[in-house]
Amino acid sequence: MPEPETPQTTAAKKLFVKTYGCQMNVYDSERMAEAMGAEGYVTTDVVEDADMVLLNTCHIREKASEKLYSDLGRLRALKADRPGLKVGVAGCVAQAEGAEILRRSPVVDLVVGPQSYHRLPQMVAAGGRQVDTEFPVEDKFSVLPERKVTRGPAAFLTVQEGCDKFCAFCVVPYTRGAEVSRPVARLLDEARGLVAQGVREITLLGQNVNAYHGAGPTGAMGLAALLREMAKIDGLARLRYTTSHPNDMEDDLIAAHGDLPQLSPYLHLPVQSGSDRILKAMNRKHTAEAYLRLIERIRAVRPDILVSSDFIVGFPGETDRDFQDTMDLIRTVGFGAAFSFKYSARPGTPAAERAPVAVEIADARLQELQALIATQQRAVQEAMVGREVTVIYEKSGRLPGQMVGKSDHLHAVHVQDPEGQIGQLVRVRVSASASNSLAANLLSRIP
Repeated sequence: MPEPETPQTTAAKKLFVKTYGCQMNVYDSERMAEAMGAEGYVTTDVVEDADMVLLNTCHIREKASEKLYSDLGRLRALKADRPGLKVGVAGCVAQAEGAEILRRSPVVDLVVGPQSYHRLPQMVAAGGRQVDTEFPVEDKFSVLPERKVTRGPAAFLTVQEGCDKFCAFCVVPYTRGAEVSRPVARLLDEARGLVAQGVREITLLGQNVNAYHGAGPTGAMGLAALLREMAKIDGLARLRYTTSHPNDMEDDLIAAHGDLPQLSPYLHLPVQSGSDRILKAMNRKHTAEAYLRLIERIRAVRPDILVSSDFIVGFPGETDRDFQDTMDLIRTVGFGAAFSFKYSARPGTPAAERAPVAVEIADARLQELQALIATQQRAVQEAMVGREVTVIYEKSGRLPGQMVGKSDHLHAVHVQDPEGQIGQLVRVRVSASASNSLAANLLSRIP
């Protein structure tokens, strides 16, 4: 009599995801991993173990395409050893270049844009080499599986995508499409689910997040109203949002910074330049003076707010006077942090057709600007010494008994706390400032 067959356990397929660029891409990568998880894939940090590699690209940073093709070149040998390996390219470079990626890189099986990644499981199941860079009618967020896995006490939540501003240097309107806001009810459900999994801090994401106008129970609701609803969620200790445009900082959103204890005293508000002439050339539709008055209004309701920004130096046509106007604005505002870049052309954008500033001049300006920002950042951090702040522990530190977390102002804070646990909210007193972090002493734990 033959032996009965015993069930065979099928090994889970493994997915390796590399994320380039912005926080929204981090969120998108998590959602794609969840979508593939529903198809039996588990994530791995070891690319050599993967059955599928997904590169989630960003087109904002310089030489985005070159970095992608460099990584694809390194995957060629891996795929030669593992013929069944699937390689996918997602994100904004995928949207911008589409089938060209398949043509240039035979190692790639799938190309999917940021508005179509919910279709990834169907693309994998269909087999063959495929491209999907359409802007679908269906809401991808309603198709994606419920979020079930988080990676710590802080999480991102996309509330808005796309941009209608058409800044002359930016590809987002072309790769992410027009502004679209998710419904309030779905966002609140997702936020409650995150808190139930132990999340204490949520950052609301959007390419132009303060342009949010999602469908609510009685009509469209702006970002301020959404934040007020989020603040009612029991167990949610901290709220942030990024990235904002100065022209969409409405009165009720400014007021929310004074009204909501959960809304962190941190605001990323890109200005890009301090020269009105360059701002006009960038199609920013605001002036340097308007930005300065806006900062005054925000600080009037939340005096301790830390403001960060984005700056582009060497934009086509930028003169020494234009650059000094930017430096004057930085000195006036006093930023706690900033992201600064030398201008690089993005194909298809209006600015790409203009003559760039000489490389050596742009390099020198960038170094001068970054030195000033670094001085301001150090001053802001040193001013924190002796102050009490709240911290959410995110991980263990390098030293025995040390915990590391983020303060309300988004500073990394090291606390000696042998009994500390990831996800705990604590009150500390800052004792010292280092180059990119603070040290603090534990005062109390907050339930």
